Amino acid sequence: MSHDHGHSHISISAGAAHKKPLAIALGLTATFMIVELVVGFSIGSLALISDGAHMGTDVLGLAMAFVAITLANRATSSDRTFGLYRLEVLAALANGVLLFAVAGYVLIEAVQRFQHPAEIPGIPLLITAVLGLIVNIISFRLLSAGSKESINLKGASLEVLGDLIGSIGVILGAILLYFTGWNWIDPAIGVAVGLFILPRTWNLMRQALRILIEAAPKGMDIDALKARIGALEGVTQVHDLHVWTITSGMVSASGHVVTEPGAQPSEVLPRILELLRAEYHIDHATFQCEPIDPLCGHDETKI
Repeated sequence: MSHDHGHSHISISAGAAHKKPLAIALGLTATFMIVELVVGFSIGSLALISDGAHMGTDVLGLAMAFVAITLANRATSSDRTFGLYRLEVLAALANGVLLFAVAGYVLIEAVQRFQHPAEIPGIPLLITAVLGLIVNIISFRLLSAGSKESINLKGASLEVLGDLIGSIGVILGAILLYFTGWNWIDPAIGVAVGLFILPRTWNLMRQALRILIEAAPKGMDIDALKARIGALEGVTQVHDLHVWTITSGMVSASGHVVTEPGAQPSEVLPRILELLRAEYHIDHATFQCEPIDPLCGHDETKI
């Protein structure tokens, strides 16, 4: 019984093409984090301290993303056949955990501030928040393109987006505080930022976990894919079909097909690989052809 295998090859990870914008965003965020924390502690603003703490996780998250992309594209070795691509996913998951921790801190601290409001000067708060908004807009635009291709950069982008929304909230709060003198506005902004972070962080973590448990990409109908392969010329049956994500933009598939009598694996396999590339954007696939046995259906022996 003869067997044949077909392969296609993976490209570099999705995040690698956006490494430079990530580095610039990291530098901008780290610089302004220090500014925000210094001003926040000097005037006693929970909104600025919380936003500065969130920026601190941004710095750590962006740094992890940068390191993950750098390591992920190193050459493979005999014991790491897919290189270090999964580090991007692990970094995204770690970012999510950090964001949950910051959101929890903001909510707890805000409750205490509601009970004992502190007087906050509005003008320094407003100036710092406006500068923070400018930095966040620049960083978000730098990361927006890469976030569509890489879950790692999506995590970094979400962190910056959270800071961007937080800066807008702090600006509005500073304006209201200046004109009304309502000191409860500062912790209220802290609560709003925390509530904004949580659902988006949960979605990011779910995406990362789906990749780590090697589930099929979200939205992909495996039964439909199996039917499409089975309908190709020369194929009579498909079994042991597996589809999983290695890292963002890098989906892999494997399976076995039973071919019709007289069908040549050298002709069947290219049809399968082209279908996967053209319709499902799967660039790495390994399939084995099993010619049908007229006496017992097909040979279940696998290599």
